[in-house]
Amino acid sequence: MIRVPRMATAATAVLALAVGAPGLAYASPQSAPAQPAAGPLSAVPPGNPDDRLPEGWQITGTDAGPQLVWQSPRPVPMGDARVEFYAGDTLLGRPEAAKDGRTFRLTLDGAHVEPSSDLRVLAGGRRLDTAGAEDAADRRGRAKRPVPPPAAELPAHSVDPGLPGTYRTTSGEYSLKDVRLPGFSAPVEMRASVVAPTGVSGPRPLALFLHGRHYTCYGAESSQTAEWPCKPGSKPVPSHRGYLHDQKLLASQGYVTVSISANGINAQDHSADDGGAQARSSLVRLHLARWADWAADPAKAPAAVRAASPADLSRVLLVGHSRGGEGVNRAALDSLTKAPADQDGYRGTVRWKIRGTVLTGPTIFGQNPVPDVPSMTLLPGCDGDVSDLQGQIYVDGTRGISRGAALHSAVYMVGANHNFFNSEWTPGQAEAPADDDFYTGETPDPVCSPGTKTRLTAAQQQKAGSTYIAAAARLFVAGDDRVRPLLDGSNLRAPSAGPARVLTHAVGGHRTPAFLPDASVKVTGGRLCAQVDPEGPDGCLPGDGSVGSSPHFATWETAPEPGRYAVAMRWTRAGHATRVTPAGPVSLAGSKALALRVFVPPNTTGTKLDIALTDAAGKRATLGRVTVDGLPGSDRTTSLWGREIRVPLTKAVRAGLDLKKVAALELTPRSRSGQAWLMDGWGWRAGTPVVRPAALPRVDIGRLTVKEGDSGVRTYRVPVKVSGPGTGQVRLFVAEPGAAATTSRVVTVGAGASAIDVPVKVKGNTRYGSDVSRNVFVKAVRGVVVGAHLGGVTARNDDPMPKVTVTPVADRVTEGKALKWRVSLSETADTDLPVGFLLLPVSGGKELSTKDVPKSWLEEHFGGSPSPARPLSKVVQEPYLSAFVPAGKAGTEVSVPTVRDTLNEPEESLRMRMITYDESWEPVEGPAFTGTVRNAS
Repeated sequence: MIRVPRMATAATAVLALAVGAPGLAYASPQSAPAQPAAGPLSAVPPGNPDDRLPEGWQITGTDAGPQLVWQSPRPVPMGDARVEFYAGDTLLGRPEAAKDGRTFRLTLDGAHVEPSSDLRVLAGGRRLDTAGAEDAADRRGRAKRPVPPPAAELPAHSVDPGLPGTYRTTSGEYSLKDVRLPGFSAPVEMRASVVAPTGVSGPRPLALFLHGRHYTCYGAESSQTAEWPCKPGSKPVPSHRGYLHDQKLLASQGYVTVSISANGINAQDHSADDGGAQARSSLVRLHLARWADWAADPAKAPAAVRAASPADLSRVLLVGHSRGGEGVNRAALDSLTKAPADQDGYRGTVRWKIRGTVLTGPTIFGQNPVPDVPSMTLLPGCDGDVSDLQGQIYVDGTRGISRGAALHSAVYMVGANHNFFNSEWTPGQAEAPADDDFYTGETPDPVCSPGTKTRLTAAQQQKAGSTYIAAAARLFVAGDDRVRPLLDGSNLRAPSAGPARVLTHAVGGHRTPAFLPDASVKVTGGRLCAQVDPEGPDGCLPGDGSVGSSPHFATWETAPEPGRYAVAMRWTRAGHATRVTPAGPVSLAGSKALALRVFVPPNTTGTKLDIALTDAAGKRATLGRVTVDGLPGSDRTTSLWGREIRVPLTKAVRAGLDLKKVAALELTPRSRSGQAWLMDGWGWRAGTPVVRPAALPRVDIGRLTVKEGDSGVRTYRVPVKVSGPGTGQVRLFVAEPGAAATTSRVVTVGAGASAIDVPVKVKGNTRYGSDVSRNVFVKAVRGVVVGAHLGGVTARNDDPMPKVTVTPVADRVTEGKALKWRVSLSETADTDLPVGFLLLPVSGGKELSTKDVPKSWLEEHFGGSPSPARPLSKVVQEPYLSAFVPAGKAGTEVSVPTVRDTLNEPEESLRMRMITYDESWEPVEGPAFTGTVRNAS
């Protein structure tokens, strides 16, 4: 077995691979993560350090080609947010995690990384490559406002959904035969925990829970893995049992509840374009299909199901946590419109009706919420996993897509973290090892560190979560409109939620769209801003992060992203009005109030705004004055979140405004200075309308994998499926391989429209190269739903790797000169090719020592001092040098500089063994080479 390090920690190694710069670099498997990056191994002085990649970035290879690698100084817990590599604000891709939990690898796939790139590692908007320390580049200038005292408690609502019901309950589990899901090699378990009322005549509504992405197995000494199935000696993490507190409450209120296990998906979803959303949807619907079978033939049901009251499959609530949230959202979509058969693991008929979804700390990688199924999204203010609170898009992303009758509620819970909603992810409650996902490091967080006035305990968080899940069930499934004010921004609290501060806003329901910022809106006294344009002048938030981050502006596959707008206001004197004028008059007829979603910087209080309307005839009326406070926040939270403010339209009616033709909205600050952002404005009236899903076309993007071929140019087309009736519009994005930006256009899809056609040309050749992908992604604009949002064409390399030879250029030199070798390829390649040299002890004579090479060179490459003097083969354990032949070049030169001294000494030698790599990027031992240095005196 050849023991060769697979990673070169030097910056020039990465640059040689990604940019094509020739050079040599050092790596050792025993090197510390904090070791300085290495410069070129040549007689040329090291370049400016700013031209090298950041510390911790590495290189490795697989059968798919070279990879960009980052290694964390400590394990990164397995979570739901995707780990992503960025260069500045450009998404490079999503790396795959190694089993050590510290190493993340991204196949470069033809992309180039410039030497000056600001490489970053993010997960859910949280930066990982700063080791929990404050990152000056991201946080410079951020206002250091103290967290204000706790706000006054909201009035208690007379309806309390958190009170246990009167039904007797029964509990049990079932385990069925494993199932196969498309794209996953290992079968997935069909296991679930049931808590249900018993002794009840007639069927009861069904609530199905799906947990998120977490470790799958655990064993001795608190070890945790993401394997499936679990190896002997380890046990499955029972994540599906983590919602028993929620299930027991709902069961006591008359709901049959089932919480399903998805460890088999968690262990395999790392390579799925959608993060496993379709697989989770398939699993949910496979369970629902079994429940439908058992409802038709109870005798065939497992014992735990037979002991429960029968389930009413026409009244189903889906509850998903984290990636489970995205999974149940997709299941709701797949229950209304059919998923592509090659992607779906459930092929049967739909024998159930989804009445609503509850999404707790969810991911939304596709940003494709289901517009016609009511939803409640719970956003934990101290989420340390999905910390950008991207689940807000389940609310914002439904605007203008369909009829707008379904209520979509956002519930912001101050002081809640991500994990504690699941008791099996909670320290002190879990069977397997568990932790608090909000990592504070050495610096306590004023909002989220345990023990602060704003941070909830696990018990408090779980009680509040159960209460609001029960509220959603009561509104969406039971149809009890009395509970709606707890979810729709009416500023009432549920008494059973205890000390938790819970704030809400909503879109849909009985709201009439009025002031929704888009490119056609005119703004004076403020500015129409781009939600996702972090570095551009039109961005809603300054690029320096000085005011924090917003869930409303969660990034997607590309930045900047067209089509997403808000209104930014900034003033230095009271009375500086911002006027918002839509392209044409809007109607507020029939509405009782104007509802605005407005946010101000965290920890600010008392921002006062006068709200006025002007009709098409020029008549103006001031509706009233409102006060907006910021949420508690720190530089580790995502707290720029819209507060719903409502102003009665009474004064507009008295002033004789034509509410059928409202021309403009004015917001006039009465505070001396400040900032605010307007997300949107709606006509509001009480009540919950009946939701009838519209018949919308559906778009799914697939992925085609082809061989590049030996010659010619072949044209392939990205598989795009449009199904269902009607027409709608999507925004289509096309990413070019290696390009920093994407192109986009709005496309009409559906009946009578042209098919979405994205041709991809693949040029065949006989040169070795990397696999190259051209990715396409879509987002709904109006009148359409999106299932699989991401796909494309991947061209696989099908040519052999060139042979590598090494010949001496100057292998006998006088001290002070450089030893040189020529690395040559049998033919040029289309990607940079590495070759390594393992430093070996000299078998006879004296070996070059650490005193015989330049001090700066030694420090650059090995991170140490020349003293004490030692042979170069002993400078570190198994010292390994990496050379790279740039793409399109026939070879490169390797050089090792030496220094001239005044000592009279015999000849000294350097001995190296060449290491090449086979087509699976496994090391292959080659011949040894010797360089000799003569005394200059």
